[in-house]
Order: sequence, then structure tokens, then C-alpha cells
Amino acid sequence: MKTTIAWAAILAARQGWSNGYKRRFMIERGKIWRAGAILMVVMVLMVLGTPDVGVGAEKTLAARSEADVLTVAVISDLNGRYGSKEYRATVHDAVRFIIDDVRPDLVLTTGDMVAGQRADLDYKGMWHAFHAAVSDPLARANIPFAVTPGNHDASASPAFFRERIHFVNEWMARKPNLRFVDASFYPLYYAFELGPALFISMDATTTGPVDDDQRTWLATLLERHKHKQTKIVFGHVPLYPFARGREHEIMDDPALEALFVQHGVDMMITGHHHAFYPGRRGPLRLVGMACLGSGARRLVGTEEPSDQSVTVLRISKRGIESLEAYKGPGFAGKVERTDLPETLNRGAWRIVRDDLE
Repeated sequence: MKTTIAWAAILAARQGWSNGYKRRFMIERGKIWRAGAILMVVMVLMVLGTPDVGVGAEKTLAARSEADVLTVAVISDLNGRYGSKEYRATVHDAVRFIIDDVRPDLVLTTGDMVAGQRADLDYKGMWHAFHAAVSDPLARANIPFAVTPGNHDASASPAFFRERIHFVNEWMARKPNLRFVDASFYPLYYAFELGPALFISMDATTTGPVDDDQRTWLATLLERHKHKQTKIVFGHVPLYPFARGREHEIMDDPALEALFVQHGVDMMITGHHHAFYPGRRGPLRLVGMACLGSGARRLVGTEEPSDQSVTVLRISKRGIESLEAYKGPGFAGKVERTDLPETLNRGAWRIVRDDLE
């Protein structure tokens, strides 16, 4: 691994990459592992390139962009036990619900599509199973699918470097037909426009504040696109707690929250906590996603596990018109806000239900 990272650094220097990349190899040893992973990812991107978009696909994209109301479905945490290549009936039912009933312009996932984060698993087999259950049906329905990494499919921890490479390989081969405004680090973090909205995927697979390079990238991106009416960030690990038992599996990054508020980000949607909650902290809406796979959890301060659900957003030129979660197994009924706590947490982590503030 050390040899691989050193060779990646040599390649970076030889190819004249920016000082930002070279600087990654001048920092302390703990960060070198992360730097090597990012550089290896960039090398993969250079080899694979970016797929061309056909004329028919462009017409479809244009139609979506000009729609009066943009419909976005969000799914999260679809995996089962470690190494599993099978998906629960709830996952298959959710995909059918999205395709047949919601008919969205876009599907987002907030990570944990496969059950990795252990050595010597059949990564290719797991991804093949995921595509068969989720990616391929969405592709056949001509619905763009935008992903973000989770800790079980692309953890930034050094021990799971190979899983990250698998993640990049899988999604570079399935890069969706979207109007990317920055795909330099796709599929780890990137941004695209659709209709009146800017969507930003974050690489948030570990606890603690976002790294300096990604923070700088976010600030630059948001400043460059400050004219966009609606800005939505999606990632895996949340800013603050939603679920019992995961109170400290968070970013806990007030500076990042302040950056989002400063630049008018409307909403941050995250997974990992396996519990649905439509929250708000001042002008910033924080949405915790339920899981579709195993391990539904209880919201902070509650006793019953969260319903497995699909979240549906409707966005117009005026902004976010609605956000609802439809609960499994049939996905016919909504998760009623009055059935959810009015607030989560206390003090610096307090989140208020979005219909109350």
C-alpha cells in the first residue's frame, strides 16, 4: 500500500497536477492514506474518462430541466448483512414504487448500497446484485440515479481503500446523464444542476469534520452557483444525531453548517442513522433518511424503530414545495409529521421538526 501511494504521488508530480494534490503528500502520515486513496481515484477517472451523452438523452434531460415541478426520490442504506448479495423485498418494492408510482425526474441515494467494510468480500458480486435490484431497473425506466458514498461501500478509512476503488469503477461506468457543473471527483463528491436546483454530493463516510480540501471545494462551488434558487446537499454521515445508539457517529461540524447557511443551502439529506426525520436548524433543513435494508433504528428520545421509507421531494422555481416519506412495505401511506418528535437532541445539537419553525 505504501508503495502504491508513493507511486501515485510520483505520477501526480510528473503529470503536473495542481499544488493542492501535491500538498496532500506533504501532510502528516495519517492523512497520507486518505491522500493516496483520492489520487488513486483520480487516476481511475483519467483512465475511464467521461461517457458521451447521446442526442436522445439530451432531449430527455432538457425536458426534465424545463418541468414546472421537479420530482426527486431519495433512498438510503439498502444493504443487508456483511457480504450479502441479496436484497430485501422492501428494496424491490421501493424500486417498483419509485418507477411505477412516483415517476421521478431523479433518484438520489445517501449511501450504503452494498454490505462492505470488511476484508475479502466479493465486491464485484455485491455490486452486481445491487445493480440488478436497483440500478438496472432505474436505467431501464430512464431515470437518472445520483449516488454518494457510504461507509459500507466506499469508506475513507485506510483499511477499506480497495472498496473505494471498486466504488469508483462501478459508478464511472454508470455515470448518469446529468448536467454536471463539477465532476472532477465523481463519484465521491461532485455537483450537478437539474431544473432550478443545484445538487451537491459530499464524500462523508467517516465521523468528524469534513477535510479542508473538500471544504474549500464546497465554498468555491457554492460561491460560483449562488444564483441557483434551490441548493441541496446529500451525503452519508449526518451533521448531528438523528438515531439512538449513533449519537456520536456524526460530523459534528458547526463550521460546515455555517458555510451552508452563509451560501443559502436549503437542505442537507443524509443516511447512516436509519431513521427518518424532517428537521430544521434555522434556515437549513436537515433530513435524516430511513433505511430500506436491515437495521431500522429509533429516533433520539423514542422507543419504536423508524418505518422503512422512500422520501419524495417536489421542487419548483419557488423552491422546495414539499418533502414526504412514504413507508413500506407497500409505500402507500405517508409518515405523518405529528407521529415524529417535535425536537431531537438538546443544546448545540438540537434539531426542530421542519413544520414547527
